[in-house]
Amino acid sequence: MGLFGPSKKEIWQQLADEIQADYVNKGFWSGDRVEAPIDNWVVVLDTYTVSTGKSSITYTRMRAPFVNLNNFYFKIYRTGIFSGLGKMLGMEDINIGYEEFDEDFVIKSNSEEKVKQLFSNKSIRDLIQEQPKINLEIKDDEGFFNAHFPEGVDELYFQVTGVIKDIDRLKELCELFAEVLKELCSIGSASVEEPGVVL
Repeated sequence: MGLFGPSKKEIWQQLADEIQADYVNKGFWSGDRVEAPIDNWVVVLDTYTVSTGKSSITYTRMRAPFVNLNNFYFKIYRTGIFSGLGKMLGMEDINIGYEEFDEDFVIKSNSEEKVKQLFSNKSIRDLIQEQPKINLEIKDDEGFFNAHFPEGVDELYFQVTGVIKDIDRLKELCELFAEVLKELCSIGSASVEEPGVVL
């Protein structure tokens, strides 16, 4: 126990034990992570730090590569946090038809039909509501700093500022990833096959 309660390492090791995942320490430069197998996917929980001159910001992120069958993309975050973000990505604001949820969250996607199908899953909506901060999306691997995935492989991606050391919240995030990946399969947007990517 540290001065401010259990350390990230202790909490994340406990999480790995409780959800039958692997706690992996990649050493000084890469840090530690939790690798949670869900069917043929692997959900990776880790942190990364961005230096902005005199200060630095640490983010907690969760990622799961998957085979995207029809280039479906979405992004969801709480209202007021990133307002306006995504317009340049060719994604529209979408109301999914659940009034309270639509008020609390901004949802952007390139397919209104698919995003409504995805968020008609009550478990997904409930798990998202449980998160005090959420920024969840399907990302492609375009960009200078991302590893290039094989053709057709994208990733389900979550990140927030700070280090999450709340084990219940981390479990709910793992559950959310499992629900979203399975629902993406059921609506025909994800394949159950292994993506063949090591993060």
